[in-house]
Amino acid sequence: MNPKFEKLGFRPADILLPKKGTDMTKWAVVACDQFTSQPEYWQAVEDTVADAPSALRLILPEAALNAPDVEERISAVNAAMRNYLDGGLFDTLENSLLYIERVQSDGKIRHGLIGMVDLEQYDFTPGSGALIRATEGTVLSRIPPRVKVRKDAPIELPHVMLLIDDPGKTVIEPLTRASGEMEPLYRFDLQQGGGSITGWKLTAAQADETADALDALCSPREQAWKYGVKDVPPLLFAVGDGNHSLATAKQCYEDLKKVTPEDQWSSLPARYALVEVVNNHDSALQFEPIHRVVFGVKPEEVLAAFKAYYPGAHEGQGQGHVIAYTHEGGTGFLTVPQPRVQLAVGTLQAFLDSYVKDHGGEIDYIHGDSVTDRLGSQPDSIGFKLPAMGKQQLFKTVMADGVLPRKTFSMGHAQDKRYYVEARKIR
Repeated sequence: MNPKFEKLGFRPADILLPKKGTDMTKWAVVACDQFTSQPEYWQAVEDTVADAPSALRLILPEAALNAPDVEERISAVNAAMRNYLDGGLFDTLENSLLYIERVQSDGKIRHGLIGMVDLEQYDFTPGSGALIRATEGTVLSRIPPRVKVRKDAPIELPHVMLLIDDPGKTVIEPLTRASGEMEPLYRFDLQQGGGSITGWKLTAAQADETADALDALCSPREQAWKYGVKDVPPLLFAVGDGNHSLATAKQCYEDLKKVTPEDQWSSLPARYALVEVVNNHDSALQFEPIHRVVFGVKPEEVLAAFKAYYPGAHEGQGQGHVIAYTHEGGTGFLTVPQPRVQLAVGTLQAFLDSYVKDHGGEIDYIHGDSVTDRLGSQPDSIGFKLPAMGKQQLFKTVMADGVLPRKTFSMGHAQDKRYYVEARKIR
């Protein structure tokens, strides 16, 4: 491996891709944490895939994590992974970085770089000084169910997206101009309105230049210019999507370390996790708010409790944090003057966590205004719509405050999330 990558926490990987001739549209499916309250979406995926080889057989949709038959589902996923490996479905691209162009549902092109991160250089603890950090609070109770899915799996498929703060566009954008020099790997349409995707393999020289560009982003001069700080650990990668998936990979690795001699840690495949890196300044990358729908509650009681929780909160739009709501009886706005936290999502989440703990109900996290309105207007439900956060504040906020409230933002619409295409052996 190119030694320049050693200190970056990111490096080339042995990447698995389905062999030529595989129907890639049926192979690739969207991240498992999407459309959790829309079973009809996953049924449409099932109908499209049918009996064809597909990443659908290698993942567990997040909506099924607490299903009564979850253990049987996990066993079936692991068995499918072994069958695909033993059946020779994959080709291996050794020691490779991939450049991808994703045409989103809005027609814009998002540019990405695929490799693997060293989990020794990732930490989701708020205030961590690691090179790779979480951007939002990690809910520790969400990790064990995901560990069950990963711990015995022979391969991984990533939906983790890491962001770099590269306003000069020095890392990924030069690859866009040089894709003609690369080996083409795939080009196909994504199912269920996901747009399309094209992938290439970087040359050795391009990988070397990429390492130099990433290293430059870590320099004290760069950190001082962008964040106004000196003598603090650099932040190179901020987790944009898949925070709990990456935290799960970290936990599985830490568990293996407990039963593995220290001199063998560096050779553990589970020490690394496959990711896509995207520039925070990519023009196609849009931060969308993640809305909330609460099921199993009386909307009028929720609204009254909100105003009691925040004395001074009132109906209608005003100065402060403004949060829209929808329920079976209609729509409206809540305003909290002089809020105690920076973002409206923090104001809402603090209340919802308290309310559900004391009164019951179930919170789901929803992408898109129309879906939130539709689900929120069902009986015994209420939807809350939040304003978007400016993405230019992300790295500065993480550097200064540690993490954002969980589920603060989403990078684009649900259908524009990562689709599972590449895989990697982790055992």
